[in-house]
Amino acid sequence: MRSRLFGHWFEGSDTKLCYSTMSTSLVDADGVVNEATIIVRNDNPNMIKLINEFSETGPVVKSKAMKTLLTQRLSQSEIMQLCASTHGAHNNHLKEELYQLTLDDDRRVAVNALWTFTHFDADDNVWLFAKHDQLIDRCLNEKDATKLRLMLNLLLSQPYTEKDIRTDFIDFCLARLTDARAPYAIRAQCIKLAYEQMRHWPELLDELRQTLEMISCEPLSPGLRSAWRHVMKKILSCNVY
Repeated sequence: MRSRLFGHWFEGSDTKLCYSTMSTSLVDADGVVNEATIIVRNDNPNMIKLINEFSETGPVVKSKAMKTLLTQRLSQSEIMQLCASTHGAHNNHLKEELYQLTLDDDRRVAVNALWTFTHFDADDNVWLFAKHDQLIDRCLNEKDATKLRLMLNLLLSQPYTEKDIRTDFIDFCLARLTDARAPYAIRAQCIKLAYEQMRHWPELLDELRQTLEMISCEPLSPGLRSAWRHVMKKILSCNVY
């Protein structure tokens, strides 16, 4: 209320042209978005220095607040607030900060950061395309099932063209989808990812079909069975047999 009243007064003030302003939004430890604004007289000899310091401090404060928020159990509204604070190309530096937190030594911070990325809208998710190979490399070596599941989920939202297919990731997906000890969710993700990569070549698609037929006699969970049926239907519709 006070902010709106001040804004209304300032915008209508005759002295407005005597000042320069810069605003930013900060997410505190409780996930609440707060607005911060600096107002400097144009004749202030330190005006440029003050504005530069404010612009440099804002991202640092945001980054610290982001990590503090990620150390706790997140609600859906807090996830949405984190997504909002990193939305848009002008906040790509905050997306990078969030990505670096997926590598944090604190497991909860890393998991929450990955979970936040899974809620990005389509436009913001494009930023992650540049991390494609890094995410694959991490999946190949990840031992934590939760982190692996979240990273595979991110990779499912990325494009796969003939020129950027990695055979080591195809082998990884084939090995995991046939591993009865692997979590059902990860096996289902690997079925989908294997198809996205192997669909470009009939011989690889045939290999995937044979692999899926091999596991069809196993007791599969409803989710894994659904992924199996969905991908097998796509394979058979390709008319390569």
